[in-house]
Amino acid sequence: MIKYVNSIKNINEDNIKGFFVDWSNPPSPKRHLEILRGSTYFWLAIDEKTDKVVGFINAISDKVISAYIPLFEVLPDYKNEGIGTELFKRMKETLKDYYMVDLICDEKLVGFYRKFDMFKSQGMIIRNFKRQNRFDIIE
Repeated sequence: MIKYVNSIKNINEDNIKGFFVDWSNPPSPKRHLEILRGSTYFWLAIDEKTDKVVGFINAISDKVISAYIPLFEVLPDYKNEGIGTELFKRMKETLKDYYMVDLICDEKLVGFYRKFDMFKSQGMIIRNFKRQNRFDIIE
């Protein structure tokens, strides 16, 4: 059974491993916890049998009119079980009072987000892939 929480109480480096799949230089579990601590909002999906975090979504907001969802992932072994849908529903409810909620996604994910009344837009980004894990060198 999967439980959904918006707290990192009882979450540690051992039970939040395996995320940032396909990143060339992924943040460590320690930095993943720092990302969650620095987020305005987040939701975690936890496998109650193992206490392992199997999915997460986070948002950063000005707490007035806008929020951005930078990270959202379900571990490969837990995909297609509705976990991502539930995480997104919970975040959408959390952000329901904001004027704008934005995210950037790959083309193959547009259909998923359309199910939640999101629409395709245009944007610009910078990606410095050498800095994906930059926080691991700062103490």
